[in-house]
Amino acid sequence: MILDSNSERPEIKYPCEWSYKIIGHDLDKLIAAVEESSLNLEYEITPSNVSKNQKYFSLNLEIMVSSEAARDLVYEKLESHPEIIMVL
Repeated sequence: MILDSNSERPEIKYPCEWSYKIIGHDLDKLIAAVEESSLNLEYEITPSNVSKNQKYFSLNLEIMVSSEAARDLVYEKLESHPEIIMVL
């Protein structure tokens, strides 16, 4: 969704389940990174894609967040983890 100057931010009601796609080189290390970054929140990891040469792996992370601050903190922890290349 692209917002222009006349648009309002969508309203998100918390608590809610939030989704992230996480990409990295090592599947086991990606799972460990999620465990370290989840802030002891309830979550579920499901496999997503593997690159053709198996150099990149991606996981879907569904996590229950209680507020925008918690959602942002989880994202920041995932994004800054050395085993995670990208968070979408």
